Amino acid sequence: MSSVNLRHSVRAIVLDEDDRILLCRFAIPEPAGTVVWAAPGGGIERGETPLAALRRELHEEIGLAVATDPPHVWHQQVTAPGHAPGYDGVVNDYFLVRTSSFNPRGAMSDDELAIENINGFRWWGLQDIADYRGSELFSPRDLATPLAALITSGLPTRPVPLGL
Repeated sequence: MSSVNLRHSVRAIVLDEDDRILLCRFAIPEPAGTVVWAAPGGGIERGETPLAALRRELHEEIGLAVATDPPHVWHQQVTAPGHAPGYDGVVNDYFLVRTSSFNPRGAMSDDELAIENINGFRWWGLQDIADYRGSELFSPRDLATPLAALITSGLPTRPVPLGL
């Protein structure tokens, strides 16, 4: 039986006082022109705990320091060849971080962010996501549904499984 090589990542659902979510704009090179709005975060490095990885990624990408242990709210596993270069798919664990609205500016330079395919940030309201009809994508694709549940129902008793 062959093992599946998945990239393990952590992501933060960063919500401000108006329940807007902070998303990173990823310009994916292949297929050309693909743009995905996704929560800040990234891969867990060898020997790193998920929460240590989350703190590092938030510091690097958006300049947010997280002192407490945020709750684990969503879990996503996507097994699809080519979904993540060099891997058979991804596992994303999402943690809820509440904060006041701020202007994202992490420790990474614009050039370093570009290497990560990040070329922008935006605070999105739930209705803006639900009503969006453009060509850019969200990750997960149906972000509005679990986000609405999180905002209206509060913390889940266990991480909610997400689709693609």
